[in-house]
Amino acid sequence: MLIATADLRAHLLDPAWVIFDCRHDLQDADYGARGYREAHLPGAHFAPIATALSSAPTGANGRHPLPRAEDVAAFLAQHGVTADSRIVAYDDAGGPYAARFWWLARWIGLTQVAVLDGGLPKWVAGGHPVSSVRPVPGRGLVSARPDPTRLVDAAGVLARVQAGTALVIDARPPERFRGNVEPVDPVAGHIPTARNRPFKANLNPDLTLRPATELKRELVALLGGWAPADVIHQCGSGITACANLLAMEHAGLPGSKLYAGSWSEWIADPTRPVARGF
Repeated sequence: MLIATADLRAHLLDPAWVIFDCRHDLQDADYGARGYREAHLPGAHFAPIATALSSAPTGANGRHPLPRAEDVAAFLAQHGVTADSRIVAYDDAGGPYAARFWWLARWIGLTQVAVLDGGLPKWVAGGHPVSSVRPVPGRGLVSARPDPTRLVDAAGVLARVQAGTALVIDARPPERFRGNVEPVDPVAGHIPTARNRPFKANLNPDLTLRPATELKRELVALLGGWAPADVIHQCGSGITACANLLAMEHAGLPGSKLYAGSWSEWIADPTRPVARGF
């Protein structure tokens, strides 16, 4: 699920490998596309978070609603992906946007997909090449076989939280989790009983993922006896939650689930409960 920069460099000219640039900034809608136009990994295609990796928000389904599985498959096929492709996603923010791509690809049934460990900053720091040339994709074909066991919807989260049958892990920064500040969404706080694991806690200073043994020790302590299959990940809009899902799998704790609508969907219904503090 992770690939080192040196290993990807060795496959830059391999037509069986397809690379996607997933850069994004919540405060700057053009950030990813602008950065891609200026310089990206040679041969990389751009995967816009707002359109390719999300569906249209309605005001009730969160800021980055889950796209339809067939739309994800069509986007990948348009960029040359087949069932035999080796797919690599990267960003420049420690992996949350690349992890969203990774999760979506896995959700629709693809298995040969990885996140570039350390992303673009690690790539550039290693002296590897970049390009401003937009590649011409080959012909692809992807069949969508979405796995419903990887997801929990808002109703499912509410029912399981009220019944005490699931642990919710929130990937947002502590101050947003506590409800001290809320710079993005109109209501501050968190889902009752949720525990906080900011996705950046999974990272080394160079934005690579920390060793699996370290992450497993911390995550097992956070779970406090909960099985990974009973864990539901969320964040503000279903993006950084995927980074925690990636960290769980990297740590050898597979099987947890995503609440894709996350906090921005949760608060769209005022009848859903909100907690503050720890």
